[in-house]
Amino acid sequence: MKKDIYKVLSTQFLTAFADNAVLFTAITMIMQQIEMGDWYIPALQASFLVAYVIFAPWVGRFADTRPKRSVMLFANLIKAAGAGLLLLQIEPMFAYAIIGLGAAMYSPAKYGILPELVNKEALVKSNGWIEGSTILAILSGTLIGAALAEYSISMALILVISLYFCSAIIAQTIHHNLIVSVPQKHSLKTFYSQVHRLLETPRARFATLGVSLFWAAATVLRVLLIAWAPVALFIYSTTDIALLTMFVAIGIALGSILVPRLIPMAYLRRARLAAYAMGLVIILLSLVENIWAARAGLFLAGVCGGLFVVPINAALQEIGHRSIGAGGAVAVQNFFENFAMLIASGVYAIVAGSGISPVITMVSLGGIVIMLTLLVSIRLPEDTGELKN
Repeated sequence: MKKDIYKVLSTQFLTAFADNAVLFTAITMIMQQIEMGDWYIPALQASFLVAYVIFAPWVGRFADTRPKRSVMLFANLIKAAGAGLLLLQIEPMFAYAIIGLGAAMYSPAKYGILPELVNKEALVKSNGWIEGSTILAILSGTLIGAALAEYSISMALILVISLYFCSAIIAQTIHHNLIVSVPQKHSLKTFYSQVHRLLETPRARFATLGVSLFWAAATVLRVLLIAWAPVALFIYSTTDIALLTMFVAIGIALGSILVPRLIPMAYLRRARLAAYAMGLVIILLSLVENIWAARAGLFLAGVCGGLFVVPINAALQEIGHRSIGAGGAVAVQNFFENFAMLIASGVYAIVAGSGISPVITMVSLGGIVIMLTLLVSIRLPEDTGELKN
């Protein structure tokens, strides 16, 4: 791979590390405040997603009309500002929403820069490396962030701010084949047109809705573990719960590595089988009461998730790059997946606030994953071994 790919991997690792460290730092802050109800943590997660949905018509065009390395720099500085608000003890939901705004700007640039660095044959491999580095960042960021926050929230937030600044500096050194689209005056109309063009074929529709389903399920599972672990496994420490999420991340990393061999883009239909398996594993996980069985179940769920999300991500980028622009495609993808995550987080906040057992919620989550996979797979054409929209 070109050396600039490694710079993308580095900046992505640092910002993803900081993203996960700041989440568990915020969760630790909330768990230390007894007056916060069970609904607050999923509501906090929802606040992060609001910017993705509201600004979706603009962030893709923003990334496609200027150097993406500059967009990545600016987005990291916004994230650092949000972490600074947490350090100043501003309302966590507001501060985390600011970090979400930076993340919404960063994502189209991060994925949109890949087609400007590699050809389509290397796109799946590059996506695998990006996902792998992201998973490594999730592992280390989640664990170190949770442990450091339990020791000192201020130290954890200072580390997060420093990492955002480092990521911004590295992003500015990336050299790529700049592809700049013509600015559009009517962003909402343009965005609607992009959505229509991207979803007009079954393959693109499956990729868009499939990745939305995956991240909605992953978001709920992540915050559900915080409520499920004390009930099923008698685990109460933020660090110990973070260790559980680490096994999901390891599984996704392994699944990402296996994708080029098992599910190349020309055989996208195979991805739905991994989603069915992920839903089944989540259902079986609800029956677990042993810590190592829980870790094994979460690992398997992660493997299935990686096998599902990486090929549909790559397919969506390739389709978007050939139709509406890579940044625009990622922005449309972000709108759908974050709208799904926002709805899922909101529904789970209501469920958690109503006192429904986390075990029942776990079973329901697995069942919903299976049913929605069936729905998004409708009219998906048979694999032919050729790349088509």
